[in-house]
Parts: sequence; C-alpha cells; structure tokens
Amino acid sequence: MTHDDLAGFQADPKTLDREGHLLLDYYFECHGDPNEAAAHLCSEQSTAQWRRIGVDEDFRPVFAAKVLELEILGEQPDFSYPVALKPRGTVRSCRVRIAHPHRNFGPRIPNLLSAVCGEGPFFCPGIGLIKLLDIHFPASFLAHFEGPKFGVAGLREQLQVFDRPIFFGVIKPNIGLPPEPFCEAGYASWLGGLDIAKDDEMLADAEWSTLAERTRLLGAARRRAEQETGVPKIYLANITDEVDRLLALHDVAVDNGANALLVNAMPVGLSAVRMLRRHTRVPLVGHFPFIAAFSRLAHFGVHSRVITKLQRLAGFDVVIMPGFGSRMMTGDDEVRQNVAACLDEMGGIKPCLPVPGGSDWAGTLEGVYRRLDTVDFGFVPGRGVFGHPMGPRGGAASIRQAWDAIASGIPLTEHAETQPELRSAIDAFGPLPGTPPQQSPR
Repeated sequence: MTHDDLAGFQADPKTLDREGHLLLDYYFECHGDPNEAAAHLCSEQSTAQWRRIGVDEDFRPVFAAKVLELEILGEQPDFSYPVALKPRGTVRSCRVRIAHPHRNFGPRIPNLLSAVCGEGPFFCPGIGLIKLLDIHFPASFLAHFEGPKFGVAGLREQLQVFDRPIFFGVIKPNIGLPPEPFCEAGYASWLGGLDIAKDDEMLADAEWSTLAERTRLLGAARRRAEQETGVPKIYLANITDEVDRLLALHDVAVDNGANALLVNAMPVGLSAVRMLRRHTRVPLVGHFPFIAAFSRLAHFGVHSRVITKLQRLAGFDVVIMPGFGSRMMTGDDEVRQNVAACLDEMGGIKPCLPVPGGSDWAGTLEGVYRRLDTVDFGFVPGRGVFGHPMGPRGGAASIRQAWDAIASGIPLTEHAETQPELRSAIDAFGPLPGTPPQQSPR
C-alpha cells in the first residue's frame, strides 16, 4: 500500500462519529510493517477496492473500516502457532482498535460476523494469526435489538428469588435415562431446594426420550413440586435442533409445562436464537458447545466475551459458560469478563444471568461467589446434586445449606455438623477448596 492508501484506512478518535461505528479490538501477528498489516485488516473487512477503474471516486471516507489505535507489543522469530505457507522474517505481535461503520451490514448478526470474523480478517495479507478480542456497540446499533425478553430481573420475578444466586441442576444420568426415572430425579431435586432442574445440553428430542414425553412428565412434576414446597420452580428443557424445528419444539415443550428453554447458541446459530426470542413465551437459556473451538487459543479465533455479548444481543435471558476450576481450562479473568458481558450496561439491552459452571458442588459455591462478588449468577452442579450419596433431594439440600452458611458467615465445616446433607457432600466430593475470609453476601 502507498502512503495515501494507508491514510485512507486511518481515523482520528477525536473526530470519529462514534454512533456510526462499532469498535473492534484485535490481536494479530504479522510479517512486515504492522501499519500496513492493520490497513489491510481494515480494507479486507470493508471496502477492499474503494473505486472503479477510470472513475474519480473513493468509498473509504464513508464505508471503510479505519485504524484508531495500534500498539506493537513485541517481536518474535515465528508465529505463536504453526502457519502454513508463511514467509520468512521477523514476526511482530500487535493490538489494534478498528472503527467499522455498521451501515455496511446493518443490525444483522450473520452479516456482522461475516465482516468482522470472516474472510477479510482471517485471510488478511501479512497477518498469520489474529483474534477478535472485543466488540463495543454504540447505542444507535443496540437500539435495533430487543435483547433478553426477561433478563435477570424477569427470571428472579418468575422464581421469587431476589437475594441469592439461582440454583440450577443438570439432571443425571444425562444420556440414556428414560423419561420416567429422569422425571423422578428432577422432582426430588426440586423438593430438596433447586430452583431450576435442567436437561443436559446433549439431551434433546431423542428417540428413547422424546421431548414431548419428557416435558409432559417434568411439567407435571414441576407443578407438584411447587404445590409441595410453596415456591415457584423451573423445568429447563433443551430444544436444540435444526432451525426449522425450533418454533414447533418450543410450543410442544411450553404447552407441556417447560417454563424455560435451553438452546446451544453456536450450533443452532445466533440468528435462530433471535428468531426464537421473538416467538418465545418463556426465558431462553444459552449453553456453550462449540464456543471453545473458537475461543480457546490465546492468539487465534474469537474471545469468548465477544460470543457472550452476541448471545445477550440475540436475546438469551441466561448464558451458561465455562466457569472456574481446572476442568474448564478457563482463567479466572476470562470467566469474570464473560460475567461482566452479561451484567454490564449495554444501552437498553437488559442484563442476562451469567451461569459459570463445571464440576461444581456445595463446597465450590463459596469460591464462585467470592470470585464474582455478586449474587447475580446461577450455580449449576450436575453430579454435585444428582450424584450425591443421599440422592438428588439431598444434593439439592446441600447446595441450599452451603448458601445458608455463606450468608451467615459460618464456615461450611461448622455448619455441616448439624446438616447431614452438607456433611455427606463434603465427605463425598471434598476436600473443600480454599476460600477467602468470611464476609456476608451482598
């Protein structure tokens, strides 16, 4: 690119029309001049050819993505990961902030992703590795999206739970259990104190456990549990399927008594979620299959918080995400960034409930709470409830007892002396992880 070409893909942050642009933060590794690589990155995702031959015109002022900030982080002898057909020479790692005019694609998630995560950025001259780190949306763009229909406040109102985390449980065994014993396990967990008993993300409309039969039984069991306990409950049914079946499966599940629905966001697609949001009568819950394939590598792909923001934008009321602990292979900072993407101010878009999960049980509840420093989260054990030695009812009770101890500032081991379900959980799943000093939840 010539000097004039480079200048056409640069903008002054002080004079930029912020309402007309998304701000995109990328990390990239390149050969050659980083300024030229950043200009190519802007060009390839917007107006790569900005004029016709022999015509005096320039589409860049209105349609080009433009570099606002560029930071060269360092030099290294090679790319962080193997890159095919790479040129020889020094590799420079960079961070860049780009302003992309959203008039190029409009308020359409598939078209947005085609621009900022498509052929242009990931097949850009000179850039061997790239990762989209964040997207910042202006109010003018957000105004075209409905976002969550219920959100955190709506879900709390439905459950009449206002001052603590919301307790989920993944009914286990998750695959292979026929509808009748599956229903019995969910019913017992509600009696023990769970707010939400859910289908596993891999269990949908299976031949051996059809959605129609499972929701019929669990819908009736939920209503019985509500009568026995005197408090609202939710059965979260998984309707993940082909897009052309989603609305019909929604209607079957809701008519049978499922009062929230699980959809695997990326396998189904965010545009399908947005369609379902307009149709739904109950909260929508997103799960994270396929997201790690985009986000796991530190220097390539798409950061998980970008996908979390897009799930909220599409209309999920709850977003289940990889949580704390070694099994999920997600650092604490990334978990907190995803939680913030659910709860932080986002124009007129309601907050959605973050549910960081993975191998949780009563003994890990305090650690999750301390790390997040808020009660606006969901806690989602699987075997921690349904593999409890005293059964699902005892497992659910152990979660509630753990929260009672946290809320009262009592050590779990001390509270367990008078709570057999909590004592049994500690014996079965312990030892207890280390936790910060006691304090009352806020």
